[in-house]
Amino acid sequence: MQKRLLVKGNEAVAMGAIEAGCRYYFGYPITPQSDIPEYISREFPNVGGVFIQAESEIASINMLLGASACGARAMTSSSSPGISLKQEGISYMAGSELPGLIVNICRSGPGLGGIDASQADYFQAVKGGGHGGYHIIVLAPDSVQEMYDLTMLAFDLSDRYRVPAMLLGDSVIGQMKEALTPHPYISPGDLPAKDWAVSGKDGRPQRVVKSLFLGDGELEEHNWKLHRKYQELKDKEVRYEASDLDDAQLVVTAFGSTARIAKTAIRMAREEGLKVGLLRPISLFPFPEKAFLETTSKVKRVLCVELNTGQMVEDVRLSVARDADVFFYGRPPGAGSLPTPEELLAQIRKHYKD
Repeated sequence: MQKRLLVKGNEAVAMGAIEAGCRYYFGYPITPQSDIPEYISREFPNVGGVFIQAESEIASINMLLGASACGARAMTSSSSPGISLKQEGISYMAGSELPGLIVNICRSGPGLGGIDASQADYFQAVKGGGHGGYHIIVLAPDSVQEMYDLTMLAFDLSDRYRVPAMLLGDSVIGQMKEALTPHPYISPGDLPAKDWAVSGKDGRPQRVVKSLFLGDGELEEHNWKLHRKYQELKDKEVRYEASDLDDAQLVVTAFGSTARIAKTAIRMAREEGLKVGLLRPISLFPFPEKAFLETTSKVKRVLCVELNTGQMVEDVRLSVARDADVFFYGRPPGAGSLPTPEELLAQIRKHYKD
């Protein structure tokens, strides 16, 4: 029988990172993600890891860039304002084709905001966040178990495609405790060698990691190369959860902590005889565009629920069939702002149609 542990979501991220072979962490404390560096700082000495509490978020993302450039499996974590400070470094990592994990346990904003749960960082995460028109891989867990599992996956995807990866959670997922079944990390076995890493010349040809391309046509060629990589991610690495879609008359879509509430509301709606299904994006980039298009070729009504004033709903509207109706229900974060299952059930009734 597999061992089960009662742990916080933030702790699950740290456990998954250590199991996946991450041995370099750089960060700066900010609520509600501080359990991650606290756990890693305690456990890294036992596995030969290097933990550095940097002097700022800006310093920590550039330390991640340096460690990654040397071929190390490394990570950083923060919460929303701290992630904003990291954006220039993330852009440099994307431009230099460097892997690495960035964890965002979102809090409310804009500005300093507060420590309430929020999903208002969706745009920042999936649209690049910094300058230059790049993308990063974005995974959105909705449970403590997924915080553990998707951390491992994020490292693998980041290494495979040489694209920075972000785990996008929030204070609900990060701070809640839930049963976790830990398991050994299993390497895919076909990850490419890091033969680009600047790990010392040692008689071989010089290696250069850079995002500066000044030759005639070089930068355009480089950006088309990045674009092809993003297209490959869309073709091969989309992940989502779908349920109760076979007979659905209405599809509810949500990600992260809000999806947990939506699942309860869907179950309540089913008990009333309402034919409601779920389509939950797990990869926010690449977004499950084809899944939405295929689903709405039959189901013409979609209710998008978010803990913000409307962000993922834009990608939903771009992805669905042209004759599908997309409805939005959300609210900006604040005290007591999490919607209840009963509240979402009322929205389901409002938009349901036989």
